[in-house]
Amino acid sequence: MANQNKYVTISGVSFINIEKSQFLNSILIPRIKNEEKTFIVTANPEIVDRTIHDHEYKEAVLRSDFTVADGVGILVAAKMNKMNIKERIAGYDLLVDLLEFGNEERLKVYLLGAEESVNKKASDHVKVNFPNVEVVGRHHGFFDMNDDRIAKEINETKPDIIFVALGVPRQENWIHNNIDQFNKGVFMGVGGSFDVLAGTVKRAPDMWIKLNLEWLYRMMKQPERFGRNLKILKFMIRQLPIFKRK
Repeated sequence: MANQNKYVTISGVSFINIEKSQFLNSILIPRIKNEEKTFIVTANPEIVDRTIHDHEYKEAVLRSDFTVADGVGILVAAKMNKMNIKERIAGYDLLVDLLEFGNEERLKVYLLGAEESVNKKASDHVKVNFPNVEVVGRHHGFFDMNDDRIAKEINETKPDIIFVALGVPRQENWIHNNIDQFNKGVFMGVGGSFDVLAGTVKRAPDMWIKLNLEWLYRMMKQPERFGRNLKILKFMIRQLPIFKRK
């Protein structure tokens, strides 16, 4: 890579080291205007850890055009390895930024994933809060990954942005397996962001987010996430130099 400081590599996954505003304005918006296909992975420790054991998933993640650090655990892991990532880029925040730009430019958006009721509420939220965005289609996330009709139907709507909320590893695998069918579009896995758009899950207050404690707020509000946070803890331990594989 021409500029080594532009990327930080953690467990074989290269993160673009850039502030969110610059990433949006200098990279994503020009690519949208030029109709360049763009695959974005918003990676947290769970995603990076999955790539270590799941080779098919790792191939999908490495196929992306950009991987951004979504999760304070990634920033901490970088520091543990004497590197620095400028800013956490939360997937939900990037989704909202893209919707705001879409509202300015009257872009076409497709929503793929989540339960049917959540998908519809998320779609309704976009239509109300970003009225100039054209939601050209939507589909729930309960479908056979081998069913290529979904991609064909989406492609027919010619969307500028495709938000994919299928969870890990399905969302990145789906994008990886289907992006070649499209001529344009920003493809981004957004995890549980549709639940936040739909209002079924509330995001942490701004102060918690600014203090990088959104993970703690989620765990307090959703105790069932405790097992997931244990996985994150194990990931962090493996980043310690004494546990690094040669």
